[in-house]
Order: sequence, then C-alpha cells, then structure tokens
Amino acid sequence: MSYRYLLLGLLLLGFRAEAQEDPEKPSPYDSAHFDLFHPVPRNRLRPLRPDRPGVTESPFTVDAGHFQVEMDGLRLINSRDDDQRSREFKAAYSNLKLGLSRRTDIQLEVPLYKISKDRTVGESDWERHTGFGDMALRVKHNFLGDDQDGPVATSIVGYVRFPTGGQTGSGAAEYGLIVPVNIELPHKFNLDFQLESDLEYDREISRRYVQLMPSIALDHEFTDVFSFLVEGVTQWDTKHDGWRTSVNVAPIFTINENLQLDFGAHFALKRETDREFFIGFSFRR
Repeated sequence: MSYRYLLLGLLLLGFRAEAQEDPEKPSPYDSAHFDLFHPVPRNRLRPLRPDRPGVTESPFTVDAGHFQVEMDGLRLINSRDDDQRSREFKAAYSNLKLGLSRRTDIQLEVPLYKISKDRTVGESDWERHTGFGDMALRVKHNFLGDDQDGPVATSIVGYVRFPTGGQTGSGAAEYGLIVPVNIELPHKFNLDFQLESDLEYDREISRRYVQLMPSIALDHEFTDVFSFLVEGVTQWDTKHDGWRTSVNVAPIFTINENLQLDFGAHFALKRETDREFFIGFSFRR
C-alpha cells in the first residue's frame, strides 16, 4: 500500500513540475484585464496603427494605459468655393490619445497654430487671421478585431468640436460620427474604408449643414520600414451641388515600433475640392 502512495505522489510531483516548466502562454494581445491604471506591458503592445496619414482612419485603439500623439507638423490647404478663395496653414495640429480599456480610447485634438486667409475673386488683398484652432474631443470604441485575431476590424468614433479658434475657427460647435473598417489582405496589403457624417457650421451664413464623406484606402508594406498609401475621398454636403473628390497619396516610414513618419498630398479631381500638402508623425509612449 505504501508503494502505491509513493508512486501516486511521484506522479503528482511530475505533473506539477511539467506545468511549471511549460505554463500556458497568454496571447500577446490579451489585454482584457488591463485598463488606464493597469497599463498593458510594453512587450505585449499591439502594432502601432495610427489614424493618419489618410482621411480614412484606423479602427484600432491605443492599448490600455498608454499615450499616443499623432501630429500634423505642417499642413497647407487651398480651397475655392464659387467666388471665394481661402488658404490655411496649420502647424503642430495634434491628436492626443489615451487608452482607457481593451477596446476604447479617448482623444483630444489640439490645434496649436493656424493661419487662415480669405479673399473674393477679383480682389488682391487677403483677410488674414492667426491663432489657436478649434479643439475636439473624440471617443473611439472598437467592436471587432482590435486584438488583430482576424482579417477584419471595425470601430465607431464620435466627436464634438468646440469653437475655441475665434476668427480662425468655425464659430460654433460641430459634431460627427465615423465608422472605419480595416481588411487585412494577402501579401502585406491593407484595405481600409469608412463612412463619416458631420454636422458642420458655416459662420458666413450663420447656419449648420450636413456633410457626408465616404473614403477608401489601400496601403502596401514594401519593407519593414517603407509603406505607401493611396486613397480616394469624396464629399457631399447640403451647401454644394454634386460630389467633391480627391485622390490622396502618402509615403509612410516606420522608424521603430513606436514611431512613424509620413508626408503626402491631396490631389483634387474637381475645382471645388481642397488641395492639401502635409508632413507629420505618430509616436506612442
């Protein structure tokens, strides 16, 4: 009888030692038990997937307890609307993000400096305004694929923009809802598309208007460092007739797992569409 107990004890010790030597490894993206005050360990962070550089945003959120900044270092925008011409120069326009939970982050758009110039066709003098832009508070919640355990990811982004820009801003609060979707394709291609709906304000006519902006983007990772984005964006609103469309391109450089640089341009396909040129970066801490 004593030999049976001894044999049983040895077997139990063997199973226990095996379990200790080969513990079940958690998924590197399993952040369910992390939150703002219990950050995801840095060795288990998901890949950096910022909203920039395209109009089409990423459905992926910032890991819980971590901070991310996405900044337009410089952006130049040329616009025309009937007989009006306008130019905007933006510097250090930042989107500050903080991961709240496994699938939710909160974002604050901080437009540090803006120069806006307007004139009517036939006039030589520009009306010029400079200063701080309109701040926006945004919340993103991912419904599918945030842990990148499948080829499809989607989320919803809601925002409110506050009239903090004075003469350089819109003049009233604005609201919007964005639904981005990402599809991972073979051979390091990614397809993104989104639908955005905004309630904007026109200070010239002191009236709100609705804007719809669908977009689609395709990017390819040529190397671990270099990627390239091609994007189509079209807009419709209750102020204009028809759709205004542009094709956007942006080279992307991944410096390391926490830093990405980019620059690009928006090429207008209609005269009324904005033309844009920009350079910026994304950094995660």
